[in-house]
Amino acid sequence: MNFDSQDNTQYALGLGARYKLTNRWSINADYGYHLNRADGSPFVNPLSIGFDLETGGHVFQLHFTNSQPMLTNGFLSQGTGDWTDGRFFFGFNLVRVF
Repeated sequence: MNFDSQDNTQYALGLGARYKLTNRWSINADYGYHLNRADGSPFVNPLSIGFDLETGGHVFQLHFTNSQPMLTNGFLSQGTGDWTDGRFFFGFNLVRVF
């Protein structure tokens, strides 16, 4: 895909929220507003919605997002999915608390 050259220095404003539904369940949301994306870029601002289930020593995390990369630099700047077209990605984490 052709788009104007992108500056290597990128700026994004991220917002996140967590709401505990019960003692064990929570819903999470995250959005990143990209401040200086190049015109014609194929990438979009990331929007993620997830659920956490705490089971004693484990936390199961289910994520739905329009940005496939997992690390911050990819997540914020290289999202390609489109929620309105049903193009989003599913991710799963398992965290063990010691």
